[in-house]
Amino acid sequence: MRRPASCLRLPTTAFILTACFCGSTSLTHAAGGAQQFLKMPDDWFAGAEAERLAENILSHQSDRGGWPKNIDTAADRFDGARDKLAPTFDNGATTGELRFLARIFRATSDAHYRDAFDKGLAYILEAQYANGGWPQFFPPPPKTYPRHITFNDNAMARLLDFLRDCTTSDAFEFLPEDRKLAAGQAFERGIQCILKCQIRVNGKLTTWCAQHDETDFRPRPGRTYELASLSGEESVGLVRLLMSIERPTAEVVAAVVWFESARLEGLRVVAQDDVRSPTGKNKVVVKDPAAPPLWARFYEIETNRPLFADRDGIAKYDLSEIGYERRNGYAWLGNWPQRLLDRDYPAWKNARKKKSP
Repeated sequence: MRRPASCLRLPTTAFILTACFCGSTSLTHAAGGAQQFLKMPDDWFAGAEAERLAENILSHQSDRGGWPKNIDTAADRFDGARDKLAPTFDNGATTGELRFLARIFRATSDAHYRDAFDKGLAYILEAQYANGGWPQFFPPPPKTYPRHITFNDNAMARLLDFLRDCTTSDAFEFLPEDRKLAAGQAFERGIQCILKCQIRVNGKLTTWCAQHDETDFRPRPGRTYELASLSGEESVGLVRLLMSIERPTAEVVAAVVWFESARLEGLRVVAQDDVRSPTGKNKVVVKDPAAPPLWARFYEIETNRPLFADRDGIAKYDLSEIGYERRNGYAWLGNWPQRLLDRDYPAWKNARKKKSP
């Protein structure tokens, strides 16, 4: 069943929403950092430019082995205290740097790149909980939300992609067999953790929250305005990851059924002038029968209603009820599952049919 636009309780004209990721994606992270150079050919990694960037990257590696977020670690050298760096898996940190180091080691055979890679891989393996999940930061803080199993920003899906590549990709052929085995085992534990976290509503599988409890797997809130909910964004990356392995099938199908039920049709995001806004602009949603579908970032678990909140953490069901700062400082609606539903899932189904006897 498709969810009609009226479920959002539109006011007479429109309600305001954001279409940006303020507070969760920095300009440096958006620019790509170390990740952006992975498309370069192998011979580039043997050159002086790659060496210069690699030294910058190494200067940002924390004593624990990971890298901090929201910093373009390839752009400039870090000359501060390395023990003050806060390594994380959030906002793309750590895996991009490790992929860069693997490429440059293969091109140069310079052992100090391999040693830095080994330290970073060890950091990832050490950070994994026994139940297969990863916190946003390691060591995890004792009380705040980064200790939870973190699907937000596709952190865990990205880690699992990396660990699988460590066991299968030629880019990591230099790894000894015991390291490949450890990476493969960590991948399998991670998949099992994802399956344990998939939320059931009235006995039916749905999708995931952006973070889950590190002990009992229940949905957990993030920042004050990120309530425990069904995620219309992070769940997409988890479904794609599950589709990339031989199993499971039922869990993938259930998540896709949920995406179909949660689509919001007949709405379009437009920018409007607003003298009351600190920026002079506000994103608003207007009714438009011709508009492509949208999905909310968060849905109330029991009702499947789109969910919004201000920094006070009070649940709202109409985005116009929260203040300008959060309305215009967060990605509340988007088209995250569209490509999955239109292309990836049909291709996956067809491939499975061909494999069936």
